[in-house]
Parts: sequence; C-alpha cells; structure tokens
Amino acid sequence: MNSKLEKKENNIEKSFFSIFITTFTTIFIAELGDKTQIATLMLSAESGKPIVVFLGSSLALISSSIVGVLIGKWLSKKISPNKFAFFTGALMILISLFLAFDILKNYL
Repeated sequence: MNSKLEKKENNIEKSFFSIFITTFTTIFIAELGDKTQIATLMLSAESGKPIVVFLGSSLALISSSIVGVLIGKWLSKKISPNKFAFFTGALMILISLFLAFDILKNYL
C-alpha cells in the first residue's frame, strides 16, 4: 500500500516538473530575441533604470501569461484536444500561407 502511494506521489512530481521544465524552456526560447526583449533593452537603455524596467516587463509578461492560461483552460473545457490541435495547426498554416504570399507579392 505504501509503495502505491509513493509511486503516485512520484508520478505527480514527475508530471509537475516535466510540465514546468517544458513550459519554461518553450517560453524562454520563444522570447529570446523577440520584439519584447528588444523593447525591454531599449527602455532600459533610455531610462537608465534597469530594475524598474525589469519589474514592469516582468509584470507585463506574467499578466499576458495569465490571460493565455485562462483562455487555454476555458478552451480545454469547450473543445477536445484533437480539435484544438487541428484548429491551431490550420491557423498556423493559414498564417504561414499569408506571410509567404505577402513576401512573394513583393518579389513578383
């Protein structure tokens, strides 16, 4: 009985750390070199107050992440994971086609 409880606790811990590490890595890599980081760099350089800029940008990132998490939670109750994956994939394809068309339009 004790063994089953320990396995369950280990699975919960692994699941938490697995999700945490995956989320951290994905967001960290996605945010490197993007417009938010460049804007933060410029604001810090202009103001000369990096701590205030860090606090403001951190609060903004946390706030936008909360919105994403809440919308994701709401969507998970309304749409099955398979449908959600299909729609997000289709949206990414549409965005890619739009961007490709826009680039090709400039060269033709």
